[in-house]
Amino acid sequence: MADAIGMHESTVSRVTSNKYLATPRGVFELKFFFTSSIASSEGGEAHSAESVRHKIKQLVDQEREAAGVLSDDSIVDILKEAGVDIARRTVAKYREALRIPSSVERRRILKEAC
Repeated sequence: MADAIGMHESTVSRVTSNKYLATPRGVFELKFFFTSSIASSEGGEAHSAESVRHKIKQLVDQEREAAGVLSDDSIVDILKEAGVDIARRTVAKYREALRIPSSVERRRILKEAC
């Protein structure tokens, strides 16, 4: 969007802050309609932050036993193999936003469930 209107991304972000749009489906903050992107490790198309969050959730949902719990570093490695260039801290931030516990907490939960 910033490129299309010839402004810097931070300007667009500042302008859309605390602004809302009423739609037939409800009221949404304007920022809802703009998503950040994650660079591709292969130089191709960037990945939307939302699609990366979805991939992280899928990976964690596939954990079945305590020995198979993925650390944030492991998730980074898997995503890099899939062409997503992402930092461990970003994975941790997205995991926390999704309310997914840390690998230590998930391992403990799976051990207690067995």
